[in-house]
Amino acid sequence: MVRKALILAALSCLLLGAGGCGGSPKPQPLRIGVLPILDTLPMVVARDQGLFEEQGVDVEFIPAASAAERDQLVQTGKVDAIITDLVALALYNRDSPNVVGVRYAMTPSPGFPQFRVMASQDAGITQPQELAGIQIGVSEGTVIEYVTDRLLEAEGLALSEVETLGVPRIPERMALLRSGELAAATLPEPLASLALEGGAVVVVDDAEHPETSCSLYAFRKATLEDQPDAVRGFLKAVSAASRAINEDKGRWSDLLAEENLVPEPLMGSYRLPDYPADEAPTKAQFTDAVAWLQANGRMSRDPSYTDAVDASFLP
Repeated sequence: MVRKALILAALSCLLLGAGGCGGSPKPQPLRIGVLPILDTLPMVVARDQGLFEEQGVDVEFIPAASAAERDQLVQTGKVDAIITDLVALALYNRDSPNVVGVRYAMTPSPGFPQFRVMASQDAGITQPQELAGIQIGVSEGTVIEYVTDRLLEAEGLALSEVETLGVPRIPERMALLRSGELAAATLPEPLASLALEGGAVVVVDDAEHPETSCSLYAFRKATLEDQPDAVRGFLKAVSAASRAINEDKGRWSDLLAEENLVPEPLMGSYRLPDYPADEAPTKAQFTDAVAWLQANGRMSRDPSYTDAVDASFLP
């Protein structure tokens, strides 16, 4: 009877797996909050080309319909990682270290801006200095407003001359710009390129001042502590996918369409940007985002760069 019981127990272990017989439990998947933005393409390529599997990492994409929904997902622990920006990263850490940036997702480069300050077709504005005192449509308290201020400062305007108007929804901002109800607005790519095709005029963009903006992969601090090897594998896969995209930019048209990463009117003509190598945002970049938030009364604490950014997980 004892021998029979041992055999049955062994069979149970085989059927249930090691997790059912006192072995190590199966690691939880990395849950990634994903917006339909061009920055996510390396993750999509890594998934579809099996690069996450090659690294032994289980990744689950959790769709987010808006930046606000993305923020809620990470702050409530429903996702492990997101693509975000330095302004949002500073705000996540305003009270204590919670979310850590580990790698650039997108950076502006020559010919490939992330954000453009644009003027309406009939506004007669072509130079940054002509925007003094002109209302510029932005999403207030976000990277859009931050980039607007910094780009126009870099072009010689005093911040007292920069006047912004809160228009948080990008489609509404684009519509007001097209109709001329807004003389100017700041838009992200590739929607800025769509506005350009509709007659809008580029006044200045961050390709001219690349230090002003970036997006980044960021993980919850708890995830970095609990699953460091999974994070490293994730970043290796993203790195390989980024290289593959940069080497053959015409290969990914179907994915761009399937994931709605490029507006349909631009499909076939939009040039993909150069995706960045294995680097993380600099202390100067993070410190400047914090300084802007403090100057605008949106943050009193001074979060530490070493708490908010950690490049040690990069390949």
